[in-house]
Amino acid sequence: MGKSMAEMQQEVDRYISQFKEGYFSPLSMMARMSEEVGELAREVNHQFGEKPKKAEEAENSIEMELGDILFITICFANSLGIDLAEAHDKVMHKFSTRDADRWTKINTD
Repeated sequence: MGKSMAEMQQEVDRYISQFKEGYFSPLSMMARMSEEVGELAREVNHQFGEKPKKAEEAENSIEMELGDILFITICFANSLGIDLAEAHDKVMHKFSTRDADRWTKINTD
C-alpha cells in the first residue's frame, strides 16, 4: 500500500529538519516550483511534442519531474503549515460542486 499524504509530509519534514537551513522562503520555493514545472514541460515536449532530445542531454523522465514537483509542493505546504490532504479534500469539494455539470459524464447505467 502506498504512503498517505500525511506520511509523505512527515517524511519530507524529517528530511528537511536535519539541515540548519530548513525550508526555503516561500518566494524561493515558488521559484523552485516554477523551475521544476519548466523541466516537466521540457520532458513532455520531448516525449509528446516535436522537439526531440539532443544526444548530449541528460536522461530524465516525466515520472522524476512529477516527483520533483511533488517534493517541492510538500516542502511549500509544510513551511506554511498546510495539510495537503485537507487541501485536496477542499479542492475536490470545489470541483464536485462548482463543476458538477461542466463535463459530459460517462453513462454508467
